Amino acid sequence: MTLTAKLLILAIAAQVLLTVVVLVLMGLQRVPMVMSGEIAIKDIAVDRDAYPLKAKLLSNNFDNQFQLPVLFYVGALLSLVAGGTGWVEIVLAWLFVLLRYVHAAIHISTNRVHRRFAAYTAGLAVLGLLWLWLVLRLVFFAPSI
Repeated sequence: MTLTAKLLILAIAAQVLLTVVVLVLMGLQRVPMVMSGEIAIKDIAVDRDAYPLKAKLLSNNFDNQFQLPVLFYVGALLSLVAGGTGWVEIVLAWLFVLLRYVHAAIHISTNRVHRRFAAYTAGLAVLGLLWLWLVLRLVFFAPSI
């Protein structure tokens, strides 16, 4: 396996780690409230309104880890399966993951919407560039079979 393939797998793992960390933080926030009876199960069975703001932010961010990152996973796996993963994919993948960490940090702390939106939009732009590069590399630049 090439160094670039390994680096791309590490970027995928870093994104998975972010998702797991947010899940654990969400559990640490929500489970004690339910277990202590502070929040009744019937009040959270359908929606999250009964949870305090911090728990809602974590929950919303966890949901967000299954939006743009899904397109990242597909692109990264496509790059790995197609072979020839290069430095362009590596830089764009790691930049995307870094921006996801920034987005998550803003989302679950200060939740300053303008900053969060800027991080989200930057991540979307990087993801768009990654996909554009993949299409160009695999469809137009790849040698014919």
